[in-house]
Amino acid sequence: MTRKPTPEDKFSFGIWTVGWLGNDPFGEPTRDALDPWEYATKLAELGAWGVTFHDNDVFPFDATEAERDAIVGKFKKACDDAGLVIEMVTTNTFTHPIFKDGGLTNNDRSIRRYGLKKILRNVDLAAEMGATTFVMWGGREGSEYDSSKNLHGALERYKEGLDTVAAYIKEKGYNLRIGLEPKPNEPRGDIFLPTIGHALGLIAELEHGDIVGLNPETGHEQMAGLNYNHGLAQALHANKLFHIDLNGQSGVKYDQDKVFGHGDLLNAFFTVDLLENGFPGEPNAPRYTGPIHFDYKPGRTEGMQGVWDSAAANMEIYLMLKEKAQAFRADPRTQELMEAASIYEIAEPTLAPGESLADFVASPDEIDPDEVAKREYHFVELHQNALRHLIG
Repeated sequence: MTRKPTPEDKFSFGIWTVGWLGNDPFGEPTRDALDPWEYATKLAELGAWGVTFHDNDVFPFDATEAERDAIVGKFKKACDDAGLVIEMVTTNTFTHPIFKDGGLTNNDRSIRRYGLKKILRNVDLAAEMGATTFVMWGGREGSEYDSSKNLHGALERYKEGLDTVAAYIKEKGYNLRIGLEPKPNEPRGDIFLPTIGHALGLIAELEHGDIVGLNPETGHEQMAGLNYNHGLAQALHANKLFHIDLNGQSGVKYDQDKVFGHGDLLNAFFTVDLLENGFPGEPNAPRYTGPIHFDYKPGRTEGMQGVWDSAAANMEIYLMLKEKAQAFRADPRTQELMEAASIYEIAEPTLAPGESLADFVASPDEIDPDEVAKREYHFVELHQNALRHLIG
């Protein structure tokens, strides 16, 4: 039997996950709302370690300063009483109609200024709550029509906005890093920074990019037809994996936000293998040590019991996959097959230490291409051994 989650697992949930009421573009809510502190308290009872929120998950968009302070204070007290860490805070610049053309990349300069100020105010809130990550998902930063945007100008404004937020964090001395969350589409037809690679490209151009990294989501990368684990590996390689969002997605379609593992189970297995075991043969390679954050939505068909069952299912699946991934790596047969497949060898530099290019080019070939081409890599058998541990 899989053990129950504990705070040591660092499982975390967004208030917007369990707080989703089941409404979608084609249907009204199917569940009643609880107060944000009720969701937080229940998550702690289920074994969660942390909680995250958008500003307007907790207080209304039009709340007065006094109302905002009162609600946030009550929420923070409930989290403290339950032993929950508020590990990440983010800002909603996608729900209110003012942001229908984006916040940081809106064609209207006055709206960009309004959106930037909203973001900065909630950087203050994140610091006040003790969060260490400030996620920025640009869900409305994009377009439907190629004629609607000066794309160069939009990317310049995106850079300006991100650098402004990062500079503000540094100026205030906050213990915060920014995690960009890529997504290819939905709600916009085409969202700017659609994938991990696109986001890394823009981060490299920032003046304050040292505190800007990534918060990749399983389903978002898979919506683009990409391999989530390849994206995680590239973010780790760049030392930019600041936070993660785990969920389930079945193919290239709308954002399903299913329970982690309820979509591509094999990919989920190797996600956990990477997060828990690291890169094979490279003990000193970058590792992810942050929260295991779930960004999912309970099915629209579920009532409140289904909300809590599905939240628990995320943690249960992760722990089950962790046990299986650890057993897979520890299996002597796995290690034998990895050796036969030269998987450990890829960590070895192609050129020898001190070897000059002149010497390398002039040296005789070390192999007979026709003979070496006959080698077997045993990739299929290695994958089969993973499946034995996953479903055997």
